[in-house]
Amino acid sequence: MRQKDVFWFWLPLFASWLLMTMEGPFVTATINRLPNEVIMLAAMGIVVSLSVTIESPIINLLATSTALVKDRASFLQVRRFNVHWMIFLTAVTFLIAFTPVFDFVVVRLLGTPAEIAVWVQPGLKILLFWSAAIAWRRFLQGVLIHFNQPKKVAWGSVLRLISSAGTAVILGVWSGLPGVIIGATALMMGVLAEAIYATVAVRPLLKTELSPTAAPAAGDPLTYRELFWFHLPLAGTSVLILFTQPLVTSSLARLQNPTLSLAAWPVLFQIMLMARAAAFALPEVIIALTKNKESYRPLRRFSFNLAFLITGVMLLFTVTPISTFYIFVVQDMTGPVGSLVKLALIFFLFFPALTVIDMWLRGVLIHGRHTKDVNIAMGINLGVTAVVLGIGMVYQAPGLPTAAIALNAAIICEIIYLLWRTHRFVPLSLPSWGRLSPSPTC
Repeated sequence: MRQKDVFWFWLPLFASWLLMTMEGPFVTATINRLPNEVIMLAAMGIVVSLSVTIESPIINLLATSTALVKDRASFLQVRRFNVHWMIFLTAVTFLIAFTPVFDFVVVRLLGTPAEIAVWVQPGLKILLFWSAAIAWRRFLQGVLIHFNQPKKVAWGSVLRLISSAGTAVILGVWSGLPGVIIGATALMMGVLAEAIYATVAVRPLLKTELSPTAAPAAGDPLTYRELFWFHLPLAGTSVLILFTQPLVTSSLARLQNPTLSLAAWPVLFQIMLMARAAAFALPEVIIALTKNKESYRPLRRFSFNLAFLITGVMLLFTVTPISTFYIFVVQDMTGPVGSLVKLALIFFLFFPALTVIDMWLRGVLIHGRHTKDVNIAMGINLGVTAVVLGIGMVYQAPGLPTAAIALNAAIICEIIYLLWRTHRFVPLSLPSWGRLSPSPTC
């Protein structure tokens, strides 16, 4: 396997992730140009944190679908499984957005200040069907990736960005609506557009590889029980990953300068999402391209090259006027909030590269069906994050630097665990790790 083969398979998936991560900056840039921007930005950050946490069990349906959908029978089984998740997560969103559970979660549990909390609820109501739309399009995107059509995934993200950014700009200029309402509506329009596109894009496969007359894949048919136990650890991993967001948010509300920190965090988080887009595309690349033990070495090489490249990009962004231009001109942030973001970037310099290594190892383990190890690793990550944030709250440390230290320490501990488990189960051909031995998962 050549590096350029890996690159051309990875590139559309990276483009898809990058376009998705650009959606948030468009929304925050619009909110920053509207009245009451600090409160609205802080409220939007909590709306997104809660919505993404609710959808977390189905985020890894992309990996599940990529790994398990091989013929029409498995497609129908995963689709059924996906619909069940869509119904359940919509019910959870309704419970939080439309009932007194909102006060318990947002005000009491997260400790959100009253002037911010009052704007969170209408945003959550608008995003009622967010999780269902995300689940549907990730399931279909996994099918497209498995059948070597990653470019269609990227085009779906283009449509999503156009829809969300266009909605934000139009409403921001002409509607006069509050920033949270505009931001939530823009995000909802984006995911709906992408879900509709994915439905259309997969139709040719339903007439060929996934048609009723197509030959079934070799091996035993996929059962609902097998699918459930394959996905459960990945769902747990996603829950733990995205639980980090409200954990950080609630901690920022209890650390120094809570309002400024909560206003700065969504912008900083979006910068980190864009910087890690290259990493987020890796697991499905590893799953799809790993055919035998000879596949591991070129995929490992590609991952490490990507980690070095991304560190260079982060350094360039952080220490040059590019970050200043982005924060104060593109995002139009106020001086105090923008300065907090710029300071915190230094603490996140190596975070995207660490995410590349983390995603590579996760892909290797998911391909080998060791999904439980991925789940345990994320549990370690969350535990370390909670401990460091807790120490910060005890000593009333600065908010964003404390969050940065917590997240960096957590991902380093997670990588150490994943390296250990990967070495035990999968031959990675790393000379320093001893003799290469066969593995039944290859």
